[in-house]
Amino acid sequence: MSNKKIYLFCSQGMSTSMLAQKMQNVATENKMPVEVKAFSHGLLQEIIDKEHPDVIMLGPQVRYLYDDTVKNFEKYGQPILMIDSEDYGVMNGAKVLKQALIALKNNKK
Repeated sequence: MSNKKIYLFCSQGMSTSMLAQKMQNVATENKMPVEVKAFSHGLLQEIIDKEHPDVIMLGPQVRYLYDDTVKNFEKYGQPILMIDSEDYGVMNGAKVLKQALIALKNNKK
């Protein structure tokens, strides 16, 4: 099985990159074939076109972009999720990773 790409997007990609690293650490420790990265929301179209992520997760600071993101990108077929602000605040990589993996599993038709 190839690596599943779980990509996080926020305003600058800074704080989200810390969460992405924690998620990656959990995935690596558990030998999960997952790649977690963080990007600025402005790069969403470019990243989808180039990298084809399996899950798109938005940080709480770009919550206002959620509806537009779904409208513009749901046609690509991957789950688009909001990261829970509490999990984000405490950088709970394991819980956010689990949320992404559940969405991925449920997305399989």
